[in-house]
Order: sequence, then structure tokens, then C-alpha cells
Amino acid sequence: MPTPHIEVKDKNTIAKTVIMPGDPLRAKFIAEKFLENPVLFNSVRNMYGYTGTYKGKRISVMGSGMGMASIGIYSYELFKFYDVENIIRVGSCGAYTDELNLYDVILVDEAYSESTFAKCQSGYESDIIEPSEKLNEQLRTAAKNLKIEIKEGRIHSSDVFYRENFEVFKEINKKYGCMAVEMESFALFANAKSTGKNAACLLTVSDSLVTHEATSSEERQLSFTKMMEIALEMAE
Repeated sequence: MPTPHIEVKDKNTIAKTVIMPGDPLRAKFIAEKFLENPVLFNSVRNMYGYTGTYKGKRISVMGSGMGMASIGIYSYELFKFYDVENIIRVGSCGAYTDELNLYDVILVDEAYSESTFAKCQSGYESDIIEPSEKLNEQLRTAAKNLKIEIKEGRIHSSDVFYRENFEVFKEINKKYGCMAVEMESFALFANAKSTGKNAACLLTVSDSLVTHEATSSEERQLSFTKMMEIALEMAE
């Protein structure tokens, strides 16, 4: 310690549970809006991380960056070198079905990907990986207590944002049953599996590949609070 990407020398600075948005400015927003006495513990590459308390519970929040390579680095270092037990991703996603509306909250129960991340990282061969059922059950309970509706299903973790064949999402939705797309969960779940830790993912629908509705970058940074509240409410 510190690791190449996290400047913390004392691993006890980081809580056992980390809420992990992609955008470091979203991490800053969560810390400043929800946490009591948040302390900045990381600013390497402007990937902000904070530790504070929420309703008396100690919690950390840190950005992951975009894509599996980025969250793969940060989540692995947190799990492996800083003794973090639980990481809950809170991110945005694009809807693959008209049954999802903007701002709907999804609890991921499986992630499908064409990525070779898990195979390269730990020899995991399947293209589908599950989150921690323990965390998912805690998130269901938290959402129920907060009276926030969530939808559950399989999502697509893609390595590519700008596909030349834009319409391929229809085939992925039909063949693999993916309700939405994002770019990080498959790698997070793979790291949790390989290190014996726990991971989960809550997503808010930011745009639709079906209806072409979309939210702004400011809305994504500041307005996706329901999933943040669910994650914070269940944090141990």
C-alpha cells in the first residue's frame, strides 16, 4: 500500500462496503449529499473516493471509471488489498425494451457479456455471471422499506459503446434476454467471484435504444438518487 491507483496507506481508511458509481463526480455528489463528515481518501487520476457515515453506519463511495478494464482495476484493488467485503455498483444503463422507462431502477440478477475479461482474469469460461444473492436480498429489502419500485433482470455488459451495427441490441435482447446495457457489472462480479467477496449492481435507465429518449449528463450526475438511497440504506 498504496496500490498504483489508490493512494491510501491505511486500509482501515476505507469501509468494508463501498458504493461505486462510474463517474467520480457522482461519487463526490453522493458523499456530499448523503454522508456525514465525508473524508476524501483518494484523488489519483481524479478518481475520487470518500469515507463517511450514513445513519450511523460507516460507508465509502468511490468512482470506477467507464468500462470493464477500469472497474476491473479499482474493484480488484479494493477487494484484494484493502479488505473491502462488498461493492455495490450504482450506474446508468440503456434500455433494450420499451417495458423500461427513463429513471426506472434495475437490480441486476445476471450479467451477460461477450467480454473475455473473466476468462483472462481468472479462467472463468461462462458468458453469464451472477452477483451476490446476499447483497441482492438486502437491496430488495431496502427498496421495499423505502417504497421504491425496482425491476430485476439480466443486463448486457458491453465492451463497446459505439457499435458500428447499432441494431445488434435487438438480437442480444431476443437471444440472451438482456433488458438493458451498461459496461461494468460483468467485470465487477467476476472480481468478486475470484476474490471470494460480494458484489451487486443497481442501475437507473438513462436512455432507451428503443424509444431514443435520453437524459442529460447533469441529470445522470445529480438526479439518479433512488438507487443511491437503496444502496446506502442496506450498507452494513
